Parts: sequence; C-alpha cells; structure tokens
Amino acid sequence: MGEDFEKLMKKFEKVSKDGEIIKEEEDEEWEEFFKQEEYVKIPKERIGVLIGKKGQTKREIEKRTKTKIEVDSETGEVWITSTKETTDPLAVWKARDIVLAIGRGFSPERAFRLLNEGEYLEIINLTDIIIGNEKNALPRVRGRIIGRKGRTREIIEEMSGASISVYGKTVAIIGNPIQIEIARTAIEKLARGSPHGTVYRYLERRKKDLELEGSMYYENL
Repeated sequence: MGEDFEKLMKKFEKVSKDGEIIKEEEDEEWEEFFKQEEYVKIPKERIGVLIGKKGQTKREIEKRTKTKIEVDSETGEVWITSTKETTDPLAVWKARDIVLAIGRGFSPERAFRLLNEGEYLEIINLTDIIIGNEKNALPRVRGRIIGRKGRTREIIEEMSGASISVYGKTVAIIGNPIQIEIARTAIEKLARGSPHGTVYRYLERRKKDLELEGSMYYENL
C-alpha cells in the first residue's frame, strides 16, 4: 500500500534532474484527484451578511479555512472548494458549516466559533416538532423559544454553553456535542409546550453535570 501511494504521489510531482520537486501553478490532474467541494444554499436575504462589506467576511472565511468560496447572489447558492493551500482535511466542511450558520441567522463572529476543535452546527426544523396545523403555531413556538426581549434564548445559551439562533422555521445551535444535546432538549421541550419553569429547572440540573461531562469530553478529543 505504501509503495502504491508513493507511485501515485509521484504522478503529480515534477522532478528536476537534481531530484528536486518542481511545483507548477496549474495541475489539472492534481485538482481532479485531491479537490474537495461542498454545495449549500442559503436565504437570499443573508447573502449580504455572508459576503460582508466589500467582500470582507467571505475573504475572512477563505483565509481562515484556506478554501475558495463562490456565491451566486441571485439564487443564494454557495460553492466551497479546497485549494492547494488547504491543510486541514475538515476545512471544506468547516467553511460549509460557517456559511450555513450565517445563513441561519448567526453573525459571522458567532459563526466563527465553528473553527474551534470539537464545535459543531446542528439545525432544528421547528415544523418537524410542532404538532397540529394551527395557523399561528410557528410564531407562537418561536416566541416561546426567544422569550420576552430574547431572555429565554439567552438563558438557554447561558445554561448550556451553546450559541443559538432562531431564524425562520429553524433553530440553529453551535457547540460541542454535550452543549448541543442540552440546548436541543430545552428547545424541543419548549416547542412541545413544556412550561418555561420546567425547562429552566432542567437546564439548572444539567448545568451542574455540564462541567464534569465537558471535561471528560475534551479529555477524549
């Protein structure tokens, strides 16, 4: 296997008569074999946030992940591809999730949390949880999750350690798996009609376990 891999790598290398590797600017065979690509679509009203003033946000994502991002401003379609400078094998996925997070209402600064080791994005579709066809069900559930002046959402964030964005029909969560699990459970309880007091007591109980569980989680990373 090792010899086969070395032969494969040499196929993409140009070697001088002195044995030094000569790098070429364009190598279509290299790109075909090694290139990674992801496609996502975000709401058109979030494209301006993704691109940023004079393209600054998009360039910052590209710089931090060493990827290339192309945005169709008319459709909201986004293509993320690896480059020859990409060193992290998960870089394209991280850039994709940052784009998705911004599309789901997070500010770029909060979305960049996804660059941290062990941090992930989860998106909950509230229409999958809400029972019945009540006309005002979605706005009512959104209101229960956000709370008066955003206080309920803030409490969930404070107690779970996760970052939360309520946008359209979705709730997006950024955090490590333990934080996401706690926040998701609280959100699902609220969406299904549990009293706020019950949910707050659940969060208080889980917060006591969070520090121990979190330390054990990071030790195993």
